[in-house]
Amino acid sequence: MNEDVVGRIVVVGTGLIGTSIALAMRERGAEVLLTDRDAAALELAVELGAGRALPDGASAEPADLAVLAVPPAAVAVTLLDAQKRGLARAYTDVASVKALPLAQAAELGCDLSAFVAGHPLAGSERSGPGAARPDLFLGRPWALCATPEAVPEAVAAVTALAKACGAMPVQVDAAEHDRAVALVSHGPHVVSAAGGAPLTGADDVALGLAGQGVRDVTRIAASDPRLWIGILSANAEPVADVLEGVATDLAVAASLLRDGSEGAAAHVADLLLRGNAGRSRIPGKHGGDPSAYATVQVVIPDRPGELAMIFQAAGIAGVNIEDVTIEHSPGRPLGVLELAVVPEAADTLAAELRARGWSVPGR
Repeated sequence: MNEDVVGRIVVVGTGLIGTSIALAMRERGAEVLLTDRDAAALELAVELGAGRALPDGASAEPADLAVLAVPPAAVAVTLLDAQKRGLARAYTDVASVKALPLAQAAELGCDLSAFVAGHPLAGSERSGPGAARPDLFLGRPWALCATPEAVPEAVAAVTALAKACGAMPVQVDAAEHDRAVALVSHGPHVVSAAGGAPLTGADDVALGLAGQGVRDVTRIAASDPRLWIGILSANAEPVADVLEGVATDLAVAASLLRDGSEGAAAHVADLLLRGNAGRSRIPGKHGGDPSAYATVQVVIPDRPGELAMIFQAAGIAGVNIEDVTIEHSPGRPLGVLELAVVPEAADTLAAELRARGWSVPGR
């Protein structure tokens, strides 16, 4: 199996990530076999065209690669079982924690020469095969944490998988990976949950005033808590380090705000400025340097086909839309569409949309 020749794979676990990998590989012409303890999830993945169910017992011919799309706590035992069954010549996983599953696999006596731990950094707050899509990994990093025992053939097979799914393979040490995802994924998830938790006691007035800001901050808090408690438990120390730093910043900010002095406000402003600086360091489109886009706002009615017509108008104007957000107006059948474009294209897009009858404030 290489980047250009996609062969036969087994996907163990038909959740969002496993089914998305299966769909992506099917588009590349791979033969995909699926298995899952959840019969309903497996049936749905098969109906979606992700592959066919793996026959009971070991397959007659080992697949090129087996993908273990299971939670971190299940990686080691699943790997051991798959290797005993001879499912494939090489194995990988997609769990978002790497060091603990690798240590557990070594303790169980798994063959680590055929295993390359992996983690595609893509996902959604939705879960299950119904949320899967073949383009989920396009342009996304895919961490590969090969141990010294891993043979070149296994590394090549897993690298080929990532590339076939449209991702960018990144070689990284397992411990370094876990510290990194604690900072950019696991810690922020807990912070998002902490931002959403007070809303459980909010009254109708507060909820009626909720805008795009609180929706953005709490979006990932909608993810499955059962999945996330497994992730956080498996990466506990690095996540705790991140949360302690955030908690310190928040505690200091709260204390200074209660103080109410002019000097206190300056200290809080420092946190906000550090937030600006940190946000600006997140890589931009296709992993490149962060880009400064202009925003074109369009007032749109909530009716079928409206977005399609706006995107068509942008295409006619020769303007590429880099990002999209929609803020709905509470109690009214309309919203504000925000289109991010390169600054030099903003006026062109605004003029095209206005000429076609849309309200474009501020331009």
